[in-house]
Amino acid sequence: MEPGGESGCFLYYAYGSNLLRQRLLLRNPSAALCALARLQDFKLEFGHHQGRISSVWHGATATIVQSPGDEVWGIVWRMNTCNLSSLDKQEGVEDGLYVPIEVNVHTQAGEVLTCRSYQMKDYVCGPPSPQYKKVICMGAKQNGLPTNYLEKLEAIETNNYAGPVPIMEEIEAAIKAEKINSA
Repeated sequence: MEPGGESGCFLYYAYGSNLLRQRLLLRNPSAALCALARLQDFKLEFGHHQGRISSVWHGATATIVQSPGDEVWGIVWRMNTCNLSSLDKQEGVEDGLYVPIEVNVHTQAGEVLTCRSYQMKDYVCGPPSPQYKKVICMGAKQNGLPTNYLEKLEAIETNNYAGPVPIMEEIEAAIKAEKINSA
């Protein structure tokens, strides 16, 4: 049995920019919200893979590292297996930026779910761009992650990058289109 129960689906645990539904749906249209969940004994860090700044986000990007006593909050998305390769691609798996890992997360209902997630290997810690941080905070708010965790996210220092971020424009356009369609 695959994680996710039914074959043809898998569960994906998002803790970074994919907390924001419109961000994830840009490339992975099958994603459906499954649960809010906590990953125990891990913490959120931001890093540059091999010291290189992300060309997509113009700063460090999020990863999770084992850290006894800490916790990371995120979203479990149920996704169709047909989006596995698009998700891997978005996470830079083939370029070796992130590696898929399996994590067990606790939902608010007390269930333990086994999910696919991603971890950056071989990175240098650094600050994210304000745009990347904004997407994470928007996603955390959108899905009602705990207030104290949201405050932690909002306190993250950024690199103050002020240039163009095309992916951010794409996300904002998707949010706008949704508002128009639901009006």
